[in-house]
Amino acid sequence: MDPRRLPLILEPAVLRWARERADYSVAALAKQVKVKTERVLEWEQSGAISMAQVDKLARVTRTPTGQLFLSTPPTETLTIRDFRAGAGTVSAPTPSPDLLETVYAMQRRQAWLRAELIETGQEPLGFVGRQQGNGDYTAVAAEMRAMLGLTADWPRRHYTWAAALVALRAALDAVGILVVSNGAAGNNNRRQLNPDEFQGFALVDEYAPLIFINNADYRAAQAFTLAHELAHLCIGAEGVSALAALLPSDNAVEQFCAAAAGEFLAPEAELREFWSNTGRSGDPCQLAVRRFKVSRIVAARRALDLGLMDRAAFLDSYSRYKAQRTHSFDDDVDGSDFWSNQRWRIGPRFAGAVMRAVRAGRLPYPEAYALTGLSGDRFAELPEKLGLEL
Repeated sequence: MDPRRLPLILEPAVLRWARERADYSVAALAKQVKVKTERVLEWEQSGAISMAQVDKLARVTRTPTGQLFLSTPPTETLTIRDFRAGAGTVSAPTPSPDLLETVYAMQRRQAWLRAELIETGQEPLGFVGRQQGNGDYTAVAAEMRAMLGLTADWPRRHYTWAAALVALRAALDAVGILVVSNGAAGNNNRRQLNPDEFQGFALVDEYAPLIFINNADYRAAQAFTLAHELAHLCIGAEGVSALAALLPSDNAVEQFCAAAAGEFLAPEAELREFWSNTGRSGDPCQLAVRRFKVSRIVAARRALDLGLMDRAAFLDSYSRYKAQRTHSFDDDVDGSDFWSNQRWRIGPRFAGAVMRAVRAGRLPYPEAYALTGLSGDRFAELPEKLGLEL
């Protein structure tokens, strides 16, 4: 008899934890591992399972095999600060395997690039952590504009808010910030990141600061998320954010970063004057979209913060917007082909650094493949497809 089919007795609670951690029902897991529902129920009641089934369970639930042999379910926590706790909650929800793996993957990228930049004699970036998170948020917004070489009216220099979003990402990349925008775990489109779980996170480092944007979230909200995470870098507070419905958080750091992001996108003094002058001539929120080149939901959130719109009106506006849009195809600013997605799944700055290191012999190809998620011909095409200057 195949020894991999011999029965093992594992802890039922751990097997149940693996399923629930991956957000599978009993029936859904049974379908994925190609067994009857009764078999999964048996695992979770008696712990009787074969090694071959353990391997399938680990693969499908994205659980390290060793964890399935524990006597009690492990407690998994993020390695960076978790700002996802909602109003009135004591703690943030348990992070999913996809979120955990995404954070770990970005930390590996950051660690490699930090070492690469130090080895090649690069200087640290002076703006990371230079501002205080308990000071004047308008000063942080001004710092954000100054470091990017932008004026207060920078969004209006673009025809649409989508064009302003593209320009903002490019500006962040140009000053040394790794910007990654992805709606899936790695390059696996079957593992969509849940926009209800998180919108983005910031990893602080003086050489290789990183902003990750959950691209499964509404595109119209992503400029706010980018600016929000940039504020996190400026005050040196890394962590994961859940800007659900762009609603204000009761966390002091999140409140501060949201205020700085709003000021960066639509300065208070200008918006107040504009709002008072347009309130009787139509929909001020829609007019603000045209004036400030922010999306409607970002304009509404800014108006809410400044007391120009009440919470009920904001929620109504957001609900109507949500009903009209989908996560996957909301105002596509990049296109949907493979290389359009890869441009910000990898990021021009990071891709360029990897290619230069490979060509100089500092980075073996297998490690470069692991860092970028590409291999073979796809990896070789990176410079041409992303327009990299090496």
